[in-house]
Amino acid sequence: MIPRYTNPEMGRIWSDQRRYETWLRVEVAAAEAMAATGLVPEAAARDIAACAGVRAERVEEIERTTQHDVIAFTTAVAEQVGPSARWLHFGLTSSDVLDTALALQMREACGLILAGLDGAVAAVAERAREHRDTPMIGRTHGVHAEPMTFGLKLALWHAELGRARTRLERAREVVSVGKISGAVGTYAHLEPEIERRVCAALGLTPAPVASQIVQRDRHAELLGALALTGASIEKFAVEVRGLQKTEIGEVEEGFAKGQKGSSAMPHKRNPIGCEQLTGLARVLRANAMAALENVALWHERDISHSSVERVVIPDSFIVLDHMLRRFARIVRGLVVHPGRMRENLERSRGVVFSGTVLLELAQRGVSREQAYAWVQRAAMRSHDEQLDFKALLAEDREVMAVLSGTDLDGAFDLERQLRHVGPIVDRVLGGVESGSCATDESRETRPKRTLRKARA
Repeated sequence: MIPRYTNPEMGRIWSDQRRYETWLRVEVAAAEAMAATGLVPEAAARDIAACAGVRAERVEEIERTTQHDVIAFTTAVAEQVGPSARWLHFGLTSSDVLDTALALQMREACGLILAGLDGAVAAVAERAREHRDTPMIGRTHGVHAEPMTFGLKLALWHAELGRARTRLERAREVVSVGKISGAVGTYAHLEPEIERRVCAALGLTPAPVASQIVQRDRHAELLGALALTGASIEKFAVEVRGLQKTEIGEVEEGFAKGQKGSSAMPHKRNPIGCEQLTGLARVLRANAMAALENVALWHERDISHSSVERVVIPDSFIVLDHMLRRFARIVRGLVVHPGRMRENLERSRGVVFSGTVLLELAQRGVSREQAYAWVQRAAMRSHDEQLDFKALLAEDREVMAVLSGTDLDGAFDLERQLRHVGPIVDRVLGGVESGSCATDESRETRPKRTLRKARA
């Protein structure tokens, strides 16, 4: 059953009706190729091509008796074709049709996924430009590290989505192969020329070698690419969830008028969209594992893979398509709180500049070990006693015997700390060439982002 949130266009690709229609496309291409080489009468190929179509309901009705889907399909088509149907499926094995048709479906579905990725990339790029210079605290291990900007965080997402696109384009190419080589891939009944003509007509590449089936490492690569894209979306969703925590409160999902967060607690505004994305990424990973299990089959083929991929391939496309569209909506609707970001940046009373102070001391001849001890001493006291870090350093005779007041002020200059961040964002979004850095002029034209002195 196709979920209610499915993009109708994606749902149609994986519907039973579309599947049979795609099988018929392969059969028609095969009949025309055989007619062109004189293997079947041209009139028969015309009759097959002129078939009124195939109804999923009729195929399923016949299959209840035959217990074989392809035979049910050819029987249903034969009813429409008439006497020329004796040339339908001539020289083919079921997997010639199934695998070639599946390639067409996967290729079309990849197109929708790539379009969804483009939408997500555009949404992220827009917000990254908006917050290119919005300062916030960077966190490692969940603990305040050094200042960054929200635009830099989004630029990381943008670059990762770009890599996802590259992987999916390659995976689409890998699965876009057909085979018309018979029961064990030997072309025993049809010449390789038939396969070449069929694949050319359908826009596919002939598999260089096959058994009864196209090898499933191709499909596993595709589902791995889908799962990895989902993992990236999960990563972004988890970040939003973390930043939406009440204690942080820097970013939150949009909350629509009339929306409710809890049946028991009217105040709740929960990141339910990002939580859904997190959960769906698990489905994609599980499906990718199933696709890996499908690679190893007995000899030239068994059908242990068949039942699995009838579920995991459509489901993975449907799930990721939904994830991409929902993620794009979430990004466009993100509520960003720059004031809260600044408040949190200042919450640690300036210790986030400890690394800069360490380097200032080292540049002036103090050993790294000694400089580290002096800076850490002030930082730990700031943490334990909730005192201003810069003020503690200014009162430290050993530190101030090396640094001037101007030196100390410079170490706490947020503009200096973030001077390369804007160009990084521009580079990722395509605004400037790789390797560019901020100039003195560009720094002067942007507003100063110095921290005000925190109260002890």
